[in-house]
Amino acid sequence: MTKEELALEVIERLKEEYPDAGCTLDYDQAWKLLVSVRLAAQCTDARVNVVTEGLFEKYPSVDALAEANEADIEEIVRPCGLGRSKARDICACMKMLKNEYNGKIPCDFNALLKLPGVGRKSANLIMGDVFGEPAIVTDTHCIRLANRIGLVDGIKEPKKVEMALWKIIPPKEGSDFCHRLVYHGREVCTARTHPHCERCCLADICKKQGVE
Repeated sequence: MTKEELALEVIERLKEEYPDAGCTLDYDQAWKLLVSVRLAAQCTDARVNVVTEGLFEKYPSVDALAEANEADIEEIVRPCGLGRSKARDICACMKMLKNEYNGKIPCDFNALLKLPGVGRKSANLIMGDVFGEPAIVTDTHCIRLANRIGLVDGIKEPKKVEMALWKIIPPKEGSDFCHRLVYHGREVCTARTHPHCERCCLADICKKQGVE
C-alpha cells in the first residue's frame, strides 16, 4: 500500500469513527478562536475553554482586548500556563487587528503569520475552520499519529510533517482529517499511556501497531 493509498484509507475509517469531529475550542467569532489557539499552547483545550469564558465576558470584542491592560490579561490567562508571553501576544495581536484590519481577521495565510503569536499551526486552523480553506494542522496528535500510522517516517518537526502530509492528503480533507486525529489521539492512540490498539479502527493498517 502506498502512502497515498494508506492516507485515503485512514481518512475514510476515521470519518466513520468520528463523523462529527470538529475543533474542540469554543468560539462564536473568528477572533476568539485566534485568542483560544494561542492559549492552547502547552495547555488542554478544556482548560482554555474555561479560561476564555471569563476572558471574553470581561473583554467581549477585539477593541476591548486591544485596549486592555496586559497585566490584567495575564492574571486571567495564568491557568493556561506561560501567562506573560500569552498575554503579551494576545494584546499585541488584538492591537494589530484593530489598527490594520478594522477588527477583522485576515483571510490570507501569510498575513496571519505576521500576527503576534501566530505560527503555522494556528494559521492553518484559522484557514480551515474559519475560512473553509485547505489546511493541515500539525499539532502533537497529528505528528504522533502520522508517524505511528506510517503516513510519515520519523519526522517530528511540525512544518516538515505538514509538508509531507500535503503530498498525500487531498486538500479538501485536510482540516477535518486533522480534527479526527485529535479525537483518535485522545481516545485511542494516546500519548501518555500505551495506545489502545485492541480497539483501534486502524490497527490492521497501522505501521507501528502500537510500538513507538
